[in-house]
Amino acid sequence: MAPASKADRKAALDVASWMFNVVTSVGIIMVNKALMATHGYGFATTLTGLHFTATTIMTVVLRCLGYVQPSHLPVPDLIKFVVFANLSIVGMNVSLMWNSVGFYQIAKLCMIPVSCFLEVLFDKVRYSRDTKLSILVVLIGVAVCTITDVSVNAKGLIAATIAVWSTALQQYYVHFLQRKYSLGSFNLLGHTAPVQAASLLLLGPFVDYWLTRQRVDTFNYNIIAVFFIILSCIIAIGTNLSQFICIGRFTAVSFQVLGHMKTILVLVLGFFLFGREGLNLHVVLGMLLAVAGMIWYGNASSKPGGKERRSFSMPSGKSQKDGLLTESGQLDEKV
Repeated sequence: MAPASKADRKAALDVASWMFNVVTSVGIIMVNKALMATHGYGFATTLTGLHFTATTIMTVVLRCLGYVQPSHLPVPDLIKFVVFANLSIVGMNVSLMWNSVGFYQIAKLCMIPVSCFLEVLFDKVRYSRDTKLSILVVLIGVAVCTITDVSVNAKGLIAATIAVWSTALQQYYVHFLQRKYSLGSFNLLGHTAPVQAASLLLLGPFVDYWLTRQRVDTFNYNIIAVFFIILSCIIAIGTNLSQFICIGRFTAVSFQVLGHMKTILVLVLGFFLFGREGLNLHVVLGMLLAVAGMIWYGNASSKPGGKERRSFSMPSGKSQKDGLLTESGQLDEKV
């Protein structure tokens, strides 16, 4: 009876973690779309720096209240993570600017096979045939939904390549650091968020000026725009935290596969809230195909041999806890 209750508890936490990520991620996309499209705030890199500043404040408050225990993350690993994470942010912004929407979406889809490659290379993960096919179905479904015109240029291809690899490495590294140093989501955020906030606030205005030819300090910060910026920062706290929680529980590949559900939700909400693009037949068919692939992936990867990691030893030591949400630290289970 005890194992069943433990499994049920883990399943409930998995669902709650994923729903937390979906709600915050879709929410921040909707708020940022209103901020940028309606109010003309195009300083995406600086805004991300503000997001991590808000996240840093949250981790400091929680540490002062005793919810986050002291932990250690070596400086070299911290620097590597921040480099990957910041390259991901800047790379995605530049890729969106230099590429067509179609090629930008193709590049985002490439993150799944790249994440699979990293897991196979570093974690010795094995995928069954059904798991591989289910991932392919998800990719095809999302591609049908989102890809329109596709045009490629040399600098856009370079930007997309940097964005894809840095994002995949950053997401893999979240899972790796949590396992290696027994870090919970709050602990890892407490180490990485301040460095990301400082670096992005320092470099963000220059990157945004390069991309938009507008200075962030000359923007008209009226009450409505400031409200949306603050709301975006508040939601970003949940988005950053939920990303670390989900990758810690699901691995980067599962996070990417399930993440395409957010793409579908954004399309649907965009239709109802902004009304610019209709849900035509091929978009609806793509959505149905992607959802079917996600269901297949969940079933295939949970079966014995569907997605397994070889056993390997980890440094001994007492696992740390968030104080708010306990995360799995087992390595020899299905992932």
